[in-house]
Amino acid sequence: MSASSERIIIEGIKEDGNKFRPSDWCERLATTLASFGEDQRLQYCKSAHPCLINGINCLIVDRDLETKSPESYTFLMAFASENKLKVQEDRRQAALDINVERRGRRVLV
Repeated sequence: MSASSERIIIEGIKEDGNKFRPSDWCERLATTLASFGEDQRLQYCKSAHPCLINGINCLIVDRDLETKSPESYTFLMAFASENKLKVQEDRRQAALDINVERRGRRVLV
């Protein structure tokens, strides 16, 4: 399995094309799985963190969260389903590799 297919993107866009509100929904969800580090600052879980992709608020979820914390994974997927959010595999790295090859540059693996 490639690194890109090991992640899921939950987009802040509903299936009908409308933006999901509130705009900080992904930070709120990520905070439920966050913890305080040694520096006493809140740190997002590595398996679920907010991200901005093409101007859209998204939540990146590692598939390994399903085995590490099944309850958390189920909660996130249920949230996406109940709110009719778009969910897709993270293919950003694969797309980047294709674009780099088209420019005639060598891709480092």
